[in-house]
Amino acid sequence: MPSKTASLTGWKLFALLAALVLAMSALILALNADPAEAMRSVIRATARSSFVLFLAAFVASSLATLVPNGFTRGLVRERRYIGLSFAFSHLVHLGAIFSYGALNPQFWPSRGGLTNLPGTIGYVVIALLTVTSFHAVSKRLSATAWKRLHTAGMWTIALIFGLSFYKRIPTMSTLYAIPFAILCAAVAVRWVGKWAQASKRTQAQRRNVPQHTFPPALES
Repeated sequence: MPSKTASLTGWKLFALLAALVLAMSALILALNADPAEAMRSVIRATARSSFVLFLAAFVASSLATLVPNGFTRGLVRERRYIGLSFAFSHLVHLGAIFSYGALNPQFWPSRGGLTNLPGTIGYVVIALLTVTSFHAVSKRLSATAWKRLHTAGMWTIALIFGLSFYKRIPTMSTLYAIPFAILCAAVAVRWVGKWAQASKRTQAQRRNVPQHTFPPALES
């Protein structure tokens, strides 16, 4: 008899993760008397939930190659829905940012266009990855184009997360070095995993190459 955990796949998994993000945000709002400070807390919390979900999708394939087991294979199988959950979490994050801007009129004037640029690029990339995660859209792209888009998109988001953490280490808190180090470790895992995948493909191709048959030596 399949367990309840095993049934949490596909859209059920997405629904659970989305519900957890919403419940977390609602709880934070309920426990804070100051609406502006509550919204700032939601911004921070959804940034963290988005980061965790992004990391799960970012390293899924590489982890399954380096540490093949039921959990890592499950990450690969559910990577699409984990990625969509990341997009949902970051949509809530964006909503919290705009809500905080409405509650604190000084917020937007204090931010220049250059400050907002990485986030704007990030949301454009997330939108592209989200839209092309649905079959109705992805079937209009070639497999190569889809793969290039999603690979470039994931690396762009990783770079934006890294920049966001790195610039906060000297100005806000050295604790931001922790997520920055985690991201660097994830990048290393992805690189090593992709190298291992390429090595396996090369070895498989060599095994499939037929043995060469050489013609007999010419008689002198």
